[in-house]
Amino acid sequence: MTEYKYVDGEKIDPNEIESQELTEEQRIYKENILDHYRNPRNKKKIEGACYAHDKNPFCGDEIDAYVVVDGEKVVDVGFQGNGCAISQASMSMITRKCKGKTRDEINALGQDFVLELLGIPIGVVRRKCAMLGLRVIQQALEEK
Repeated sequence: MTEYKYVDGEKIDPNEIESQELTEEQRIYKENILDHYRNPRNKKKIEGACYAHDKNPFCGDEIDAYVVVDGEKVVDVGFQGNGCAISQASMSMITRKCKGKTRDEINALGQDFVLELLGIPIGVVRRKCAMLGLRVIQQALEEK
């Protein structure tokens, strides 16, 4: 049976966040994650954009990414999807950071970038959830 942990009154699955106590700064990041999950930024379909779909086969999270490129720069990013707070919040955060970057800059991003955005320790199981958004944006960029 899963033993849930409570942080600031919020029930947290121990598979989502490592079991160590959160620092005050990490609690702020956790609130930011919950805000992006509840109020996702750039959650929109963009007609005519580069498109990709991907799914995390371990948990069923799914994301569709829409990327508008002008020359080499990304000028708009949107997404639609379903999944856990980590996958959806990280995608929301990633879309904000990708605007204005070049294809090469986005393709050079990796796990460290995503974990830094989240700002809290993420368990190994949830890292695939966190990385899903970046992976699908990179796949969409391959379209053009």
